[in-house]
Amino acid sequence: MSEASPEASPRPPNRLAGETSPYLLQHAHNPVDWYPWGPEALERARVQDRPILLSVGYAACHWCHVMERESFEDATTAALMNEHFVCIKVDREERPDVDAVYMDAVQAMTGSGGWPMTVFLTPEGEPFYGGTYFPNEDRHGMPAFRRVLAAVTDAWRERRSEAVEQGRRLARAIGRAAEVSASDDPLSDDLIRDAFGALRRGFDQAWGGMGGAPKFPQPMTWEFVLRCRLRGLPESGEMLARTLDRMSGGGVYDHLGGGFHRYSTDARWHVPHFEKMLYDNAQLASLFLHAWQVLGTERYRRVATETLDYLLREMRHPDGGFFSSQDADSEGVEGRFFAWSFEELAAVAGPEVAAYYGATPEGNWEGTNVLWTPVPAAAVAGELELDPRELLARAEGARAHLLEVRERRVRPATDDKVLAAWNGLAIQAFAEAGRVLGEPRYVEAAVAAAEFVLGRMRRDGRLLRSWRDGTAGAPGYADDVALMARACLTLAETTLDLRWYEEARSLGTDLVRLFHDAERGGFFQTGSDAEALVVRPKELFDNAVPSGNAAAADVLQRLALLEGDADLERAGASALRLVRNALATAPSGFGHALCALDLYLSTPREVAIVGDSGSSATRALAGRVWAGFRPNLVMLAGSPDDPLAAGAPLLRGRPLVEGEPAAYVCERFACRRPVTSPTDLEAELTA
Repeated sequence: MSEASPEASPRPPNRLAGETSPYLLQHAHNPVDWYPWGPEALERARVQDRPILLSVGYAACHWCHVMERESFEDATTAALMNEHFVCIKVDREERPDVDAVYMDAVQAMTGSGGWPMTVFLTPEGEPFYGGTYFPNEDRHGMPAFRRVLAAVTDAWRERRSEAVEQGRRLARAIGRAAEVSASDDPLSDDLIRDAFGALRRGFDQAWGGMGGAPKFPQPMTWEFVLRCRLRGLPESGEMLARTLDRMSGGGVYDHLGGGFHRYSTDARWHVPHFEKMLYDNAQLASLFLHAWQVLGTERYRRVATETLDYLLREMRHPDGGFFSSQDADSEGVEGRFFAWSFEELAAVAGPEVAAYYGATPEGNWEGTNVLWTPVPAAAVAGELELDPRELLARAEGARAHLLEVRERRVRPATDDKVLAAWNGLAIQAFAEAGRVLGEPRYVEAAVAAAEFVLGRMRRDGRLLRSWRDGTAGAPGYADDVALMARACLTLAETTLDLRWYEEARSLGTDLVRLFHDAERGGFFQTGSDAEALVVRPKELFDNAVPSGNAAAADVLQRLALLEGDADLERAGASALRLVRNALATAPSGFGHALCALDLYLSTPREVAIVGDSGSSATRALAGRVWAGFRPNLVMLAGSPDDPLAAGAPLLRGRPLVEGEPAAYVCERFACRRPVTSPTDLEAELTA
């Protein structure tokens, strides 16, 4: 969303016009007297003794756009808001702490959550009423937004003491999550088996994935299932393959441009919610790459590369950082950019290709067609009396032409802010794919993104959350720091450049110093240097992005293995102990945490490679490590002459062997004899 709004507005701008968030700028010409979250708005509420109307959403959110058109653009509704409330608009992607605190409150009040989120607060910031989308008139059991405004106004005027007490009770309730202490019970393999058993019971045998509609990709859950496959747990490989096959054949995958939409509105992966998010595509590219390494299905490799190529083509800042999302809507209609009439599809690609993509003259969704491949090509070819290879060749030949035609349409808007945590996921995906597939351009993209984030998104050495159009945002959160640290470790393994190891160490130090709860275990979402909210939140569940706790559990264990630092390992494990009792009972909410638990319960390998990073012999040794999917292995490489190697405990005291690059395979810093050939290294890795 490079522009504040797709249409110029005759209205004068409100206070949001000075913000950089594309979501806030979308509302900069509403007649609502919006404030961004900050001291000015909170002070005004206190001085005027008014309740706060907090509205939270994000740029690619379809129902956020709907509520804006219906209510925030309506002069009568805006007048009610301005008269009775101090109105604050928040981009949840820039301020996940604010979003987390008040989403917990809405879920406690209503039993569910989502965006747009509307919460009414006391001037002290305590929530006393809230919900998600409110329509402009009573429908589907939901009250009209104006009626909600009138009821809250009346309650504040006539029953204020009840509202204030409700706010205090809710603030205490949502603060309890931060007071949960780490469990003293053991972290054992039983947790892995029980978690997988729960996932197996909830698995959709017909269409893959978990449960029914709506169906989310959940890449972290399937990364865990992939690790269960490595552990030999029965049915894990079949569950994973069924899910990836159905998902990549569904309309949730963009068969022309690559990349995945946010989720499927049905249980068959057919009709997506059309927004595209950086975090989904980064994690799914990694998942499909890993699945290709383990299962060998060539389609998975192709999906991974098409997804990464989509990010390079459409979601990249010219200087290297990756943008956040693309909208579901274009020209005010959800999915218009991606859907096809049968006539246009057949005219461009031929009726056989239209049939291959599941299109029908009457349409397979609301009179239009979402491209998907639910039926094997052989079955479609049989009905058309074609050779299946001929049909596939025609479909492949038509893709570029279809994409060219689609590109002439009005494109969905792009939210072009750069977020540290989400870029960390993208950097890891590009770096891994680049080294595994021998694609230097992917590695170059990973390095450029890391340099962008670490170069432009720091203030006095402190990692920041966001950047857009030359302006950096608030201090980063636990997931920002942890996921960027993990990305830097992956870059160190990929480039054999120890400067990325140094960056990872520095970020790991900040993670413990600023976020660790030494008393109860785990990690707060906000740093000790951040603005104080009504509670200091702890993010426990993995949602669409790994939680700060799960990301910390993973990266601190890896740093501990490289450093030989038991304190780092204990800090990371404390995040797992914090959620220990929920891992097996609600595994789909802890996918990344379960992967970190798998690392904790394994016998990890530490591989030290000594040799010049530019040497073909050194890179051949590293290439043997990269060749397999080895999630519970850490690697560091460096020349004995590099000053940074002297500061890396895993490399210290590891000499060349008769002047040749060598690899040391270690467990808990106890190393076997060094080897100099890739074949011998493979034998050591599989011993």
